[in-house]
Amino acid sequence: MTELNNCVLCPRQCGADRAAGSKGICQMDARVTLARASLHMWEEPCISGKKGSGAVFFSGCPLGCIFCQNRDIASARAGRAVTVEHLAHIFLDLQDQGAANLNLVTGVHFVPQIIEALDLAREQGLSLPVVYNSGGYEKKETLGLLSGYVDVYLPDFKYMDASLAARFSHAADYPEAAREAVSEMVRQTGPCVFDEEGYIRKGTIVRHLILPGHTKDSCRILDYLLKTYGDDIYISLMNQYTPMSRSFPWHELNRKLTRREYEKVLTYALEHGLTNGFFQEGETARESFIPPFDLTGV
Repeated sequence: MTELNNCVLCPRQCGADRAAGSKGICQMDARVTLARASLHMWEEPCISGKKGSGAVFFSGCPLGCIFCQNRDIASARAGRAVTVEHLAHIFLDLQDQGAANLNLVTGVHFVPQIIEALDLAREQGLSLPVVYNSGGYEKKETLGLLSGYVDVYLPDFKYMDASLAARFSHAADYPEAAREAVSEMVRQTGPCVFDEEGYIRKGTIVRHLILPGHTKDSCRILDYLLKTYGDDIYISLMNQYTPMSRSFPWHELNRKLTRREYEKVLTYALEHGLTNGFFQEGETARESFIPPFDLTGV
């Protein structure tokens, strides 16, 4: 896998020789490392439904958001290395468990190995739709490698304000990268298509986690997505921000999102033409949305 000799899979383009054992900014070398592989019930209804989504949580992450909800795996503190052959076996096992789809969570730094595992699994009967669940910090060229392999893209769109991206994710280029990434995702999938049971079979769903104190940036993101893609995508507005620390230097991140803040963004979305969307009701900001990264299914 020559892509790992001088790794530029993500926008960080750190150039680490991961094939030789060096670790990139993602905290990973070439070994595929997983923290969990199981049926996951907490995605959007068209992804989890009653069957559950076959979620494979990859360890490591190139983005490094200071408020990361999956901090144990993003920082590579949890996980076990597996072979590509074993990864293919995990994909097939999730299908045997009745998963509605195969949900690859934060896998940009393992894209070459994922492709190889999907080829192996498909040779052995894998037929599930493949969901690429992403932080939105992607390169168009890397996404291009996934064309024909991914049926549904599920990216975050975290920031439109580059200063927020720099402050909270040390990635001032995030807005530009996310815009380009979503464009490529929509180009590959086209408009969303659902089956008779309501499960998504093809398309792009863009998620946005509203951050406390930053509803204006959320509205800017909605403006961009609605004007650029209209009804070709679905937008999922999330209120489940959970402060993973109580000592952020930016005091607004030390609390949960208020109901008033969420309703402000939701009202803005509806008044500006959002018809294809997913919304959350009630007090959803609790850590039960974060599964235990205990190597289940690995």
